Parts: sequence; C-alpha cells; structure tokens
Amino acid sequence: MALMVKLPINAALATQQHKIMPIPWSCGRSIGRNVSINVSKRRNFMVATASTPAQSVEFANTNTSQNVGLPIMVNGCTGKMGRAVLEAAISAGLHPVPLALGGPEDNGKIVDVGGKEIEIHGMSQREDILSSVLNEYPNLIVVDYTVPAAVNENAALYCKVGVPFVLGTTGGDRELLYKTVADSNVYAVISPQMGKQVVAFLAAMEIMAEQFPGAFSGYHLQVMESHQASKLDVSGTAKAIISCFQKLGVSFELDQVRLGCSL
Repeated sequence: MALMVKLPINAALATQQHKIMPIPWSCGRSIGRNVSINVSKRRNFMVATASTPAQSVEFANTNTSQNVGLPIMVNGCTGKMGRAVLEAAISAGLHPVPLALGGPEDNGKIVDVGGKEIEIHGMSQREDILSSVLNEYPNLIVVDYTVPAAVNENAALYCKVGVPFVLGTTGGDRELLYKTVADSNVYAVISPQMGKQVVAFLAAMEIMAEQFPGAFSGYHLQVMESHQASKLDVSGTAKAIISCFQKLGVSFELDQVRLGCSL
C-alpha cells in the first residue's frame, strides 16, 4: 500500500503502518500570490487570488549533508515553475538527472539551468526512459509541473514504474489520481499549492468547513483570479477555496470564476 499526502488535506494513510519517506525540501513560496476575503453587510464574499510570473521556490537546507547527491527529475522543466524548481534544487545541493519528460512539442529540447543540461523527451518511450533513469538513480524523486491534461497519465506512469513523486500540477481527474496512488506502492505528495502560507490557510478553511457546515448559507461569493498568461486552467487554490465555501453553504460553480492574467 502507498503513502499519499494530499495538501492541504490531512495525510491520507493506508490502514497498515508505514514509515514516512523523508523528502528533504520544504514547500515553496510563491511571490506575488495573495488571497483576500471581504465580508460586507450585504452578505457578499469576494475572494481574489493572484500570482505573478516571477515565482521562487525555497528548499530546506537544514541538513545539507543528506541532500547532496539526491537525484531529482523535474518533468515540465521547460515551464516557469519547473525551471524554478530546478534552480532551487541545484542551490540546495540536490542532483538533477540529465533527462526529463515533457510534451510532444518539447521533445529534443535542452534546458540549461545552473550549468547543467537537461534533455527533454516527449511522449514516445516515456516508460522505458523513466525506468532506465530509476535503475541508474535508485533514490530518484520525480517532481511534476507539467500540464493539466497529463496529470492522470503521468501519475499512472510514476506508479507503474515505482518512483516516488511530488505533483504540483493542477487539473485532471483528482479522484482517479488519488485512487491510482492509493492502489500503488508509491509515495506521493499531491498539492494544488506549494506556498506554505496558502496551504495553512486552506487547511484552516477545511477545518472550518467540516466543523461549521452550512454556516454561510445565503451568502454570495465572487472569485477573481489572476495568473500569468501561460496558465491553462483555474488554479487548484481557487478550486480548494470554492470547495470549502460550498461546504459552508455558499452556492458557487467553477464557471463563475472571473479569470484574468498578469501579463
């Protein structure tokens, strides 16, 4: 059975006892993201989420001796977040492997980060490539910042090959995603948001939704979201906030989100 951590939801543990596999880096910090909730006498809620294109990720360096040489494969490293993860991993002393997976349009590309060249492979022979990398680097951890359409297929691949992974990509069939991991023997961290403060806020929202269901019944909710132009879907942060407010009795659907872009 697998150990799966869904953030900000409490860790989902299998019925049997497991040792938690240490992942020697902290949740990242997104610069420019903010969440504000305003309540007026007219019983309106407004939630605004924003994210600037410039984001940074911080890795814990409290035990650098254990980090050195730990292999990491960052799939989707042609994107902004994937590249930021690569840069942070290198600065923390982790070891990015020279191969990564991407979309068909990325096949053959070379990503140069911190003097390290990463060759990107597209859809063909993905399983063989990942298996060969895992054989060469038995302690491999995969970090996935790809695209929503690839979430379930990628997770199924990681579980089939047997490599632990961190999934920061939103979208896909989330229930199928959780089931895929739960049915495997793979460790996984799945989070729609890697900012520590936002994760803490969403955890508090979920606790409130569980303890006070229907408390805001009759209130009106507005959600306005701003992202870089390359963002393909409504963010996992917005989806999680909306889910909590729905449990609290507010009627709101995803197609009511007001989208914008910061570029």
